[in-house]
Amino acid sequence: MGLPPPASVLLGLLLQGMLKPLWGDLVFIPPVIRMSGPAVSAALVGRTEDVTVSLALLQNETGILPVPTCTVPSNETEDWILTVTPGVNMSEVTVRLKRDVERCSSNEKDPFLASPCLLQTLLVSASHNASCSAHLLIQVEIYANSSLAHNASENMTVIPNQVYQPLGPCPCDLTAGACDVRCCCDQECSSGSTELFRQSCFTGVFGGDVNPPFDQLCSAQTTRRVPDWFPLLCVQSPLVNSPFLGYFYHGAVSPKQDSAFETCLHTDLKDIADFGYKQGDPIMTVDKTYFTIPQVSLAGQCLRNAPVAFLQNFDVKCITDLEVHQEQDGILNAKIKNGLLGGIVTPKVIYEEAADLDKFITLTETLSNKGSAPRNVNLEEHYVFRWNNNTISEINVRIMRANIDAHQKGILTQRFTVKFLSYNSDSDKELSGNPGYQLGKPVRALNANRMNNATTLHLWQPAGRGLCTSATFMPILFGENALSGCLLEVGINENCTQLRETAVERLDSLIQATHVAMRGNSDYSDPNDGWLEIIRVAAPDTGAGPSASSMPGVCLGIPAQLSVRILISEVGAVEGIIQQEILAVETRSSPVDWQYQCGLTCEDKADLFPLSASVQFIKIPAQLPRPLTRFQASCTEHDCNRNEVCWPQLLYPLTRYYQGEPYSHCIAKGFLLVSFLVLAVFLSNPGTRICRAWNSSAI
Repeated sequence: MGLPPPASVLLGLLLQGMLKPLWGDLVFIPPVIRMSGPAVSAALVGRTEDVTVSLALLQNETGILPVPTCTVPSNETEDWILTVTPGVNMSEVTVRLKRDVERCSSNEKDPFLASPCLLQTLLVSASHNASCSAHLLIQVEIYANSSLAHNASENMTVIPNQVYQPLGPCPCDLTAGACDVRCCCDQECSSGSTELFRQSCFTGVFGGDVNPPFDQLCSAQTTRRVPDWFPLLCVQSPLVNSPFLGYFYHGAVSPKQDSAFETCLHTDLKDIADFGYKQGDPIMTVDKTYFTIPQVSLAGQCLRNAPVAFLQNFDVKCITDLEVHQEQDGILNAKIKNGLLGGIVTPKVIYEEAADLDKFITLTETLSNKGSAPRNVNLEEHYVFRWNNNTISEINVRIMRANIDAHQKGILTQRFTVKFLSYNSDSDKELSGNPGYQLGKPVRALNANRMNNATTLHLWQPAGRGLCTSATFMPILFGENALSGCLLEVGINENCTQLRETAVERLDSLIQATHVAMRGNSDYSDPNDGWLEIIRVAAPDTGAGPSASSMPGVCLGIPAQLSVRILISEVGAVEGIIQQEILAVETRSSPVDWQYQCGLTCEDKADLFPLSASVQFIKIPAQLPRPLTRFQASCTEHDCNRNEVCWPQLLYPLTRYYQGEPYSHCIAKGFLLVSFLVLAVFLSNPGTRICRAWNSSAI
């Protein structure tokens, strides 16, 4: 037995709204609308180019909906008008009522008619090349004396005291003197009119549920887990005595005056660049806008218009789709305020052409479209700001770009770096602290065997497949333990001697230095200014026997792991800031045995041999701890690490073990506490007796 004709048409429209977006066809969202107001809107999604939208009034007196057709396109009827607002890959379709609803009521004394004033069925059709593609069914039910046809009363509304009853017991009652449709708590709706929409009443606070059961109520049916003692401490209270009363409002019924602080929140950008920059201030342009460079947010998203902060370096990578990427090359015309009144700095830009695009563009796909001009894409942008006190003296920009096909698809990885350097410093000799190292700054190193001896210690930064041939270097940062690695391609007939030499060469490329700086400001030109020689521990010579060398796919003693251990210590403080220095650096390589991994059959395919490098910062005390006395070594009763009772920490806040605040503050608070105790003893009953006895004995 089939469905009735109206139900079959509605089911077809609903299936159309769910399936057609998956095919990329035209579809109305939603496909069916129940209309109770003078206007309604829907979205036409899909390829809306060359699409005709028409409106038709369906005659459904017999209760049967006709089959939708697109033979007679029309944008309006006697009572309705259709408007289409185009957008991006969609269009907004709006149907409005021309005439006033109030005219259709012949009995003005009836506050609410039991039957609808306007009951019609409208069909909106979208056609392409005289072929129907999508349909929108609108069921119109409008009442004459509803809130849609009445104006609000001008009488003064009495606002109750919000401490004793809710300010709005019926938030959906928006119109005075009229019944609001679907508002079941509206006192102006008769019982007969409320029955018409009781099945579709507004729910929640907007529908009148302004006193929801709170968690502490004994009768509240909560879904969360409650403790076992909840029935003993729950609250027996009516819902009218709700703890939510007055929670959102403070009893003030007069219009709120905006404070001076809130008023300034929506004013123009605050520009104080004419009086000098401070660390963290956004860099401004002459147009009173922020100078922006793409950066990565905490959520991992790429923010294209993120302002650059003064004296804050960053190195980020943004991943975007080439289809939606739009290049913003406005650095040539940028004029930046240098921090002085009327001072302007123009960036100096140098362009470089990228040689290898595989590091930046992946999952590439080029559409064949002859005659299209190529487009430029910036792959890397490096900004160097020269600063002097609180001003910017120079800006140098190096942009690496490439020409790609205008219709090329793929994933683009862009890199953006910002570095602030002093106006009289060399980029290779930038300080890492003064005098001690700062956390996160590169470890300074030099190579005594080269003329340009300035260098640093590196780790791998793999890209693409993670091969060592395509890996770049990143500096070792002070105080940050790190682990990195890359992969070598080897075959089943790999020469073990050649593989060993290649691995050693790759590991040695990370530490191309002979000395490291003890302090962050050690002078490169003075070898005696706190430079420590790197201790290199060579890998043990395991030796490859003749049996091992003759076996294909097996190599013994291949250096594969580089371990860098850096000893650091706190050596004092400058203006309250702890200063840290490097005491020693040791590098050690560890060998592994490699064997070619075969599947079901050993084929001469490239295998991957991993190389790894790790950095560990070990903090040691600046002074050796005091040795234990003979009593402390023999008597373990006072050792807090061996016993549950720790007698040395009996007065814990007054001992050196307490590190919550300075020791001098603890002593001062301890003396204050002792004075209170002494005063309490003198004022107590035993204290007065002692004073009397003392006085009597003195007499």
